[in-house]
Amino acid sequence: MFAVFEHTADLGVRVEAATLPAALADAARGLFTVIAGDLEQIRPEVEEAFTVPGSDPTWLLYDFLSEIHAAFEVRRMLFREFQVTITNDGLVAVARGERYDPARHLLAHEVKAITQHELAVDRGPDRYTATYIVDI
Repeated sequence: MFAVFEHTADLGVRVEAATLPAALADAARGLFTVIAGDLEQIRPEVEEAFTVPGSDPTWLLYDFLSEIHAAFEVRRMLFREFQVTITNDGLVAVARGERYDPARHLLAHEVKAITQHELAVDRGPDRYTATYIVDI
């Protein structure tokens, strides 16, 4: 589960999930909700794999979001489904989506960057909470 919130001239996303992989997958869905609005307009036709080294959950979140944001910026990929696994070496994710088609996709916001402001992944007794802010 994720929620988008306003933050001055930026937008933030806060995620709560039972596991770290689920929190990271929801954070990714949150990013593409900010970019594309309705995720239902994105067809899960293409699969891409992402590997992010590291062990700190906060930096895994930052690096993972930066990687999938770069996939949109460089290759115009829109994603709606994410399967995330945490390994001893870092994060492995499979993202499903399609290339941006201006005739079919209505974009909601231009995300310039994932910021480090208020970036956090916290582990509670029964859930993970992740928070990040995007520069729009």
